[in-house]
Amino acid sequence: MSKTNESLMQRRVAAVPRGVGQIHPIFAESAKNATVTDVEGREFIDFAGGIAVLNTGHLHPKVIAAVQEQLTKVTHTCFQVLAYEPYVELCEKINARVPGDFAKKTLLVTTGSEAVENAVKIARAATGRAGVIAFTGGYHGRTMMTLGLTGKVVPYSAGMGLMPGGIFRAIFPNELHGVSVEDSIASIERIFKNDAEPRDIAAIIIEPVQGEGGFIPAPKELMKRLRALCDQHGILLIADEVQTGAGRTGTFFAMEQMGVAPDLTTFAKSIAGGFPLAGVCGKAEYMDAIAPGGLGGTYAGSPIACAAALAVIEVFEEEKLLERSQEVGERLVAALRKIQDKHPIIGDVRALGSMIAVEVFDKAGSHTPDAAAVASVVAKARDKGLILLSCGTYGNVLRVLVPLTAPNEQLDKGLAIIEECFAELA
Repeated sequence: MSKTNESLMQRRVAAVPRGVGQIHPIFAESAKNATVTDVEGREFIDFAGGIAVLNTGHLHPKVIAAVQEQLTKVTHTCFQVLAYEPYVELCEKINARVPGDFAKKTLLVTTGSEAVENAVKIARAATGRAGVIAFTGGYHGRTMMTLGLTGKVVPYSAGMGLMPGGIFRAIFPNELHGVSVEDSIASIERIFKNDAEPRDIAAIIIEPVQGEGGFIPAPKELMKRLRALCDQHGILLIADEVQTGAGRTGTFFAMEQMGVAPDLTTFAKSIAGGFPLAGVCGKAEYMDAIAPGGLGGTYAGSPIACAAALAVIEVFEEEKLLERSQEVGERLVAALRKIQDKHPIIGDVRALGSMIAVEVFDKAGSHTPDAAAVASVVAKARDKGLILLSCGTYGNVLRVLVPLTAPNEQLDKGLAIIEECFAELA
């Protein structure tokens, strides 16, 4: 009996806990670049990219070749037992790319949550303080500390009780919804007045573009104000670039466009082209604040993932993917704004590079989120052969994370499907 999506879903329900969500009832059999083929042989255009993991596409030949070569050498030693050159070489390349005119060092780990956890550990050790300020709408992971930092309870921490203390929530600015940079800075000043003195705060953590929060870019003015505030009070500024990093925003790291440098930068997702790798890069003096043995992990900085990441960096250079990221963003935004002209329930089309969002409201001129309309578009698009994702605090934002290597014909085909789906809502 041949496998079907339905039969595999039945097995999944019986074997896997319901807390592991699944957006699309599809099982992938194979994939190449921006095309995924399911177990029934149907092809889909991938505008999700494994949630921002596949900027270089599925199975990029150069990445796969690097992994295959590494498989003939060594797959695991644990870097803390026996080191290997790809780890060091990758750290050198990351140090050169993270913004900031100062000496840097990089720690490699396995997941984005693990990177954020370690960034907080480093900030606490470097400052001798414990408190952290995060933002409304922010997403930083699903581990206990990162759940405390994440500004959305349902579904991430629902039913799990209170998360770790010492975390304080500032307001993220959103011009579309009337929240200014001044409002955001004032919320931090309220924390200092009502909750914790600046001398008790180790770090302020922020996404340069909010991911799960709705692909909302942080205004440059906010970043400048945060940098000044951190400098004034001896607080470390952490940029969570897990989703924005590896070229998604048109520069290798989004903070390159923000006019200031963070003290610590977390990265993951697309850095290794589909292989699990993450890390923290920061000022050498802060990165060295923890004694030997305080950082690391059994699988942290796997030789396989390091080889993949080094190949990803080469692909970016050889195929000029930073320029391509800008081109993809401009092409998609121009088309999506034409769709917006026809369908005024689309209240906003926004992007930084090719990190693109479409925010949907219940009617023209309204600011009432319409999550049902977005869910309908996602489902309709799937039926037509396009994989999309939603996001946003209220679930009313479509996000596009198509591989930067996708050909223009495929981008245009995906855009046509999106237009069809909005037309069917009318």
